[in-house]
Amino acid sequence: MPDTSMSHARAPETGKPSPASHPFEVAPPAAPGIAVVVASPHSGRDYPPGFLAQSRLPPRRLRRSEDSFVDDLFAAAPELGAPLIRARFPRIYVDANREPFELDPRMFEEAMPDYVNAASPRVAAGLGTIARVAACGEDIYREKLPFAEALARIERCYRPYHLMLRSLVDGTAARFGHCILLDCHSMPSVGHAVESDAGRKRADFVLGDCFGESCGPAVTARAEDILTEMGFTVRRNVPYSGGYTTRHYGRPPAHIHALQIEVNRALYMDQDNFVPKPELPALATRMRAFVAAMGALDAAL
Repeated sequence: MPDTSMSHARAPETGKPSPASHPFEVAPPAAPGIAVVVASPHSGRDYPPGFLAQSRLPPRRLRRSEDSFVDDLFAAAPELGAPLIRARFPRIYVDANREPFELDPRMFEEAMPDYVNAASPRVAAGLGTIARVAACGEDIYREKLPFAEALARIERCYRPYHLMLRSLVDGTAARFGHCILLDCHSMPSVGHAVESDAGRKRADFVLGDCFGESCGPAVTARAEDILTEMGFTVRRNVPYSGGYTTRHYGRPPAHIHALQIEVNRALYMDQDNFVPKPELPALATRMRAFVAAMGALDAAL
């Protein structure tokens, strides 16, 4: 397991060498203490120069797709005995919360192989494994991409991330008899025009368990209770019910529970300027308590 520490206050990193050689970082616990794995697949901010050259959008607009600072919010997980994995590559470069090949044929020069899923709702929205549009709704690329570009990104970034995540989940389950995977994200404070809650203010947290399929009901209920007791507003599955990670890893009958956590960005960051608010450290302290409480759940749940 890579043993790399993570700064709690990293600046955005644009124009750096490709993150392909180090697509993720893992902050391991000093000793396994709780049956929890924490993942942050969308907080990466190492933008390869080649990608920036391909894009017709400036970095500021590309960054609207980031789940900025989510890894910082959950950075205390290893102190509690839970590994924390974060992607270094940006979501807009490769989205680790998609199937390996959810791709839009309109983006590529060649015809797509049969194994490509070109019909998913994510692809239709322009948000496949390789996104066609940014969070602002604008097309990302100046020109069509060779399919080899998608293959290279998936092999160098996506697959290593998921191989490590699988190892962490399986290792935790083998050690404790169960595992709770917390897949951590952030969301804009108001719904986008194309979303079901367009124009409406969002709750502080949205918990996604794929409507009960990826996480046992008692685990989701406990997560909601913990956050509510902290004074936060919480919704379940609306507008986000969970993505590929929760569906792929969550197997409640096998005592592996995957829960997607969406944090309202207004709680901790300036959404226009991509900088943390003074409230971020206090929220991180509460997320430490949240992870600890989830780790205290009995295996029977």
